[in-house]
Amino acid sequence: MSAHSLHSSPDSLRPARVGSADFLTVKDAALYLGLSPHTLYVWRHRRLGPPSFRMGTRGRVMYRREFLDAWVQEQEQADSRCNASLSPLS
Repeated sequence: MSAHSLHSSPDSLRPARVGSADFLTVKDAALYLGLSPHTLYVWRHRRLGPPSFRMGTRGRVMYRREFLDAWVQEQEQADSRCNASLSPLS
């Protein structure tokens, strides 16, 4: 199955398929994270958010799924509600 056929229609992209891909487009990464593609574009422009890179001759912005997962874990650890050692109450 080609990469083009994965993105031929909105119905062809299912979370299970997105979750199994090693590299995700902005649209797929946004779906994976539960964000809008616009948010990822803004974060990339401001050098915020998960790491991304350009791939191929067209320079398509891509995200590694493993880096998205690591970035989410970093966010959880940086939030005092998820990390007891950062809690001002402790």
